[in-house]
Amino acid sequence: MTYAYVQDVPIDTEMYGRITAGIGDEPMTGLLMHLCVRRPEGGLRYIDVWESEEDCTRAFDQRIHPAVDAAFGGQRPPGEPTVERLDVVEVRGAGLGVRA
Repeated sequence: MTYAYVQDVPIDTEMYGRITAGIGDEPMTGLLMHLCVRRPEGGLRYIDVWESEEDCTRAFDQRIHPAVDAAFGGQRPPGEPTVERLDVVEVRGAGLGVRA
């Protein structure tokens, strides 16, 4: 089942660049879309769409959290920013056509 969420993170684009460099360019299994935008009040907002919640969890365990830890000098700040789950009806775009 398609899994999507919005997450606001209190980091700047420099920290985001360090995190994405740590994740690397190899595609993450199950990731359909990742969008990162600046928030007017500061920080960044992620909008992610995954083939399943399990794919997302696996990517966080294996690639994302290790990259975040490294970007923060060995250990990320305590607690995870709040995740707002989205109720997906359809994902459409280049090469996509997923109905939930």
